[in-house]
Amino acid sequence: MFKKWITPLAMLLSCSLAINLSVNAQSAGRQYSIGFYQGTADTTGYHSSQRDYMVQPTFDLPQGDTTRKQSWLYRKLFREHLLEVNGEDYTFYASILPDLQIGHSSVNNGTWLNTRGVIAGGSIGKNLTFRTEFYENQGKFPGYIDAYGRENLVVPGQGQWKDYSNGKAFDFAYSSALLNYKAGKHFDFQLGYDKNFIGDGYRSMLLSDASFNYPFLKIIANVGRIQYTTMWAQFIDMKYPASSYGTGYRKKWGVFNYLDWNISKKVSLGLFEAVIWQDSDSSGKRGFDASYINPIVFLRPVEFSVGSPDNALMGINLKYAPSANSTLYGQFILDEFKFKEITSGTGWWANKFGGQIGFRSNNVFKVKHLNFLTEVNAARPYTYSQRTTLNNYGHYNQPLAHPQGANFVEWVSIADYQYKRLFLRGQITVAKYGLDSAGINYGKNIFESYNTRAEDFGNHVGQGLKTTLANVQGTVAFLLNPKYNLRIECSVTARQEKNNMWKNNELIFQVGLRSSFRQLYYDF
Repeated sequence: MFKKWITPLAMLLSCSLAINLSVNAQSAGRQYSIGFYQGTADTTGYHSSQRDYMVQPTFDLPQGDTTRKQSWLYRKLFREHLLEVNGEDYTFYASILPDLQIGHSSVNNGTWLNTRGVIAGGSIGKNLTFRTEFYENQGKFPGYIDAYGRENLVVPGQGQWKDYSNGKAFDFAYSSALLNYKAGKHFDFQLGYDKNFIGDGYRSMLLSDASFNYPFLKIIANVGRIQYTTMWAQFIDMKYPASSYGTGYRKKWGVFNYLDWNISKKVSLGLFEAVIWQDSDSSGKRGFDASYINPIVFLRPVEFSVGSPDNALMGINLKYAPSANSTLYGQFILDEFKFKEITSGTGWWANKFGGQIGFRSNNVFKVKHLNFLTEVNAARPYTYSQRTTLNNYGHYNQPLAHPQGANFVEWVSIADYQYKRLFLRGQITVAKYGLDSAGINYGKNIFESYNTRAEDFGNHVGQGLKTTLANVQGTVAFLLNPKYNLRIECSVTARQEKNNMWKNNELIFQVGLRSSFRQLYYDF
């Protein structure tokens, strides 16, 4: 049955459309679609690999929408926030964010989502901007998301849930906030409870926004063609509740350094490093480690010099813009390795690394607002994992990088297009990975200790229970209000996951009134 409808669906999606957003500044939003970043041949003044969550996205709407005489009701429904205040040295806005969906799943029958959200933000003076959001949700999800939530105790990207509707649905709430202060020409200070993303693609192998929100302090320095970012963050480990401490779930800390250098008008290079450490261990509470407080220190030598058991990662982000509207990009993440073991080709378990290579283009075939992206992502078994989840590269039972964790290879392609207020989007995701089998850890689940690995040698991508995933989705939306992305949206998703032991097919239809710019990943 699956093959009968996935082929025509894929053909339809290959030329489908979606939301196309543009950037009006690099300071003062979110990465909402692949059209948000417009490719440019001149990269010297813009650092695209860090998604600035204070950017206010705008829609390129017809001039007739702004020149016609508008009533107060029309403006509030279709042009403005519910509340907008513009003073001499301050601004403020607020809106209600509904996300109301109904649908049907071939596995979980009727699906629905009832989200009531609010957003508020603004600026004080020329240098201080702020934004806060809150969402109260109840929902019954498609079968594979429901199963994921029950196994991992979280709704993907949205935190922990509790039973609703006699255990048939989830009840959950979450909030986010970001405060940005621009200190002169060169420095930005951000204090947030939100997500971060490093990369030029749809996925990130370094740090993605697929997991739940977390508190962080970030310093961003811009000097010439160089942007340097340091971030300190706190994460939650749900596997070991700290009941004995009386403080809820156990916590862990992370520090991240990222240097992005626009080498020329076409080429940029980013250098990434991170260290994750546990808040407390058998010797007592460790808390925030002052060894990592210096924002310009090289983290790996510090981690090594103190003889710590911390988890250190290093990575590279590369981008080449061959034309004004196209970009080649790639990433490489190195978790752990021995050079002699790499060259020997014996598949040593601790050669833990991953990578990405991709291409994106805006205004494809000179068609305005037609955008396309295709990329391949992969990670070796046991990448991002550690002896314990208290210092692995995860948060709230979700990976901090790719949603698949490790031991996988994935190909994803996305096309989107905007015509006036109409948006269409199509996405095809195909992945191959190795699942754990018979209680043996083959390296996909980063929340399993690498001490329980299957073998020391002979490890390769896809080992274990060889599984394939095909996920095809098409979305049609009509924009009502661009200020908070209020839209009528309809989507269809075809998903198949199979191996030699079982096969799961699911066809999902959904329609709803949606708003906000949340980036939620259900394509896993």
